[in-house]
Amino acid sequence: MSIRLHTSLLLSALLLTTHFLWSQTTADITVPELKAHVEYLASDELEGRKPGTKGGMLAATYIRDHFLQYGIKTIGEDGFQYFDVIMSVEPGTNNQLEINDDMGQLDSNYIVMPFSNNSSLNTTVVFAGFGMEIEHDSLQWNDYQDIDPTGKWVLVLRGDPEPDNDESLFISYGGDRDKAILARDKEAAGIIFVNGPQFGDEHSLSKPTFNRVTANVGIPAVNISAALANKLLEESGTSIKELEEKIIAEMSNQSFEMVKTITANTELTRVEVKTQNVVGLLEGNDPQLKNEFIVIGAHYDHLGYGGPGSGSRMPDTVAIHNGADDNASGVSGLMEIAQRLAANKSSLKRSVLFMAFGAEEMGLLGSQFFNGSPLVDLKQIKAMINLDMIGRLDPEAKGIMVAGTGTAVEMDSLLLQYEKNSSLSFSHSPEGYGASDHASFYASGVPVLFFSTGAHPDYHTPFDDTHKINFEGEKEISDYAYAVTLDLINRDKALTFKEAGPKQKKTRYGRGLKVKFGIMPDFTSNANDGLGVGGVTKGGPASKANMKKGDKIVAIEGKAVTNIYDYMNRLKKLKPGQTISVDIIRDGEPMVLVIVL
Repeated sequence: MSIRLHTSLLLSALLLTTHFLWSQTTADITVPELKAHVEYLASDELEGRKPGTKGGMLAATYIRDHFLQYGIKTIGEDGFQYFDVIMSVEPGTNNQLEINDDMGQLDSNYIVMPFSNNSSLNTTVVFAGFGMEIEHDSLQWNDYQDIDPTGKWVLVLRGDPEPDNDESLFISYGGDRDKAILARDKEAAGIIFVNGPQFGDEHSLSKPTFNRVTANVGIPAVNISAALANKLLEESGTSIKELEEKIIAEMSNQSFEMVKTITANTELTRVEVKTQNVVGLLEGNDPQLKNEFIVIGAHYDHLGYGGPGSGSRMPDTVAIHNGADDNASGVSGLMEIAQRLAANKSSLKRSVLFMAFGAEEMGLLGSQFFNGSPLVDLKQIKAMINLDMIGRLDPEAKGIMVAGTGTAVEMDSLLLQYEKNSSLSFSHSPEGYGASDHASFYASGVPVLFFSTGAHPDYHTPFDDTHKINFEGEKEISDYAYAVTLDLINRDKALTFKEAGPKQKKTRYGRGLKVKFGIMPDFTSNANDGLGVGGVTKGGPASKANMKKGDKIVAIEGKAVTNIYDYMNRLKKLKPGQTISVDIIRDGEPMVLVIVL
């Protein structure tokens, strides 16, 4: 026997032995397998699994290939459901700014704001103070009352007149985009932001961050340095510093017409990438129930290298965000549960969809896309279980949050029968909405459960690494999730869906709002042609007015709504008890709803 043949036989024997051992250990959820999955998904090789990157595709392929190894059928395009997302907004090649004969220098004394539209504009300028209009019980302010901005550039200061007051009412109206929307409403042709003393020296510019909703405001928007703005003010005998200080000292607007003309071209390129959900199907065996589906899912994407606008809590640090807990832990649990169910597939009544979602960190885009373009009959999905950050179980308290417990009539009794013999400490939350992929299914009328050990100091930082995962705790959670999933698969009657709306909490976007519609926005569209309604809370103002999931809000009180920012801006101007008109598009047809707030 030749040495080469002998080596070949040994290698073949080794591979057969490895396959035999693998096949003998697949029926159980094990710590070594959970750890192996997390170690790969959260490795530096995958560079933070950002959508549209090589690392993101490597993660998706790894999950898909393991589904196939387990004997799970893949659906979609070879196990992938592709969709496009906008990853960045970058300056194009056709940007120019000229103040009379003075040429601006891009990235030196001016930048194009990330929400600018692409256009050319040559017109005069009005100074509009901080660019605000506020009608509040205790604050009346209007920077536009003494000027006519129609068809002109509006020059406004960034920030607000109370920069040292963290509780200031101005804060809710001081965002750059809010000011641009107001300028557009006032029929200004463009807006120019300038950084006053509260933002640095006379050469400072803003640091624009990429927002996940990339809609433009419909007018050109640039940010210029105070030094460049002072050239605009030469005939006025003042400066940006003096104007800001005077407004703050006197707490009154200082708006006026200006003489000089500004010519500008603005061009931004929105960089679009393709990403994917990973979808596997395990068919059930009951002649009737196999046409129904239980979904178990987890998002596999993370923040890449972080940086401004990425969602990192350390935006000034560019480093790989491995996301071991968020959400390699949830994906590893999903894979182990899939493996165990596949090993027992002959005993399953209903069919099971295993889903690893892409672009969750960008606004639940993967799960929202699936619910908008489902690969199975959405009405036949009878429950969805979501695993997101299940790797940091406290070994002493052993606390785990289970959300969505109010989304089915039978949910509490179902859970309790599996919790009573568990060493875990369960905390129930009834709400179906939340900041993870189960919310997209709840909006479609599907009972949901969300398992998580919660946030921690390493959340959305470069320090969320594998060595900090409690794999024994993750196994306990995965075993529990498996038992609940198996019950949902094999119970005689499907769960009965029940509304369990979200508790209202103050958020960065909701600060200062007096009213609510009671809707879940749909972030999947980048068309800038309205705000899609991803879900409607039963009993809320929108529900009472017969607003429905799938509607698109295009105007409130006659003022355009093209995206989430317009929508939030409009809400700030409304009051409880007010009756308003809301223009919507439903099934391609325009309608007007009357909503009582």
